[in-house]
Amino acid sequence: MAVAPEPAPEVEVRRSKRRRRTVSAYRDGDKIVVLIPASMTRKQEAEWVDEMVARVRKSEEREPLTDAELMERALLLNDRYLGGLAVPGSVRWVGNQKQRWGSCTPGDRTIRLSERLHGMPLWVTDYVLVHELAHLIEPGHDAAFWGWVDRYPQAERAKGYLLGWSAAARVEPPPGQDVD
Repeated sequence: MAVAPEPAPEVEVRRSKRRRRTVSAYRDGDKIVVLIPASMTRKQEAEWVDEMVARVRKSEEREPLTDAELMERALLLNDRYLGGLAVPGSVRWVGNQKQRWGSCTPGDRTIRLSERLHGMPLWVTDYVLVHELAHLIEPGHDAAFWGWVDRYPQAERAKGYLLGWSAAARVEPPPGQDVD
């Protein structure tokens, strides 16, 4: 059975009179923004848009982190944003989490991340790790807990990304939009 090609993303082209030769692109939610010089022809624009969309998509196809790399990442994030107070016992990927992005068992200090995070930007995975690490300090979702989570500078952006992903996939976000 043939696999259907991935649908083309929404693309927004922004022309700039200041930009002379460089072309760049980045993902902004579900769309890809391509920045080009105002002097480009429509033909050049079309060629560059195809090229830059392909580059953005390729960068998003990176291999997922291994469990060992997840643990390294968790320790780094713990030191950077949580003052080293949330050392996990283990961190690993799991395939059975369909309603949550991650989970934490404070008693044995285990953290599990949903494989649905594979292919998402690293800053989103980092957010889920920080969220779960914060449960090692504050088990509930009270104001103190969110105070720890919000130390991660991309927390709000990542919450929005995950809520948008859930809406696009027609998946209910976790109760209370905790983005667990």
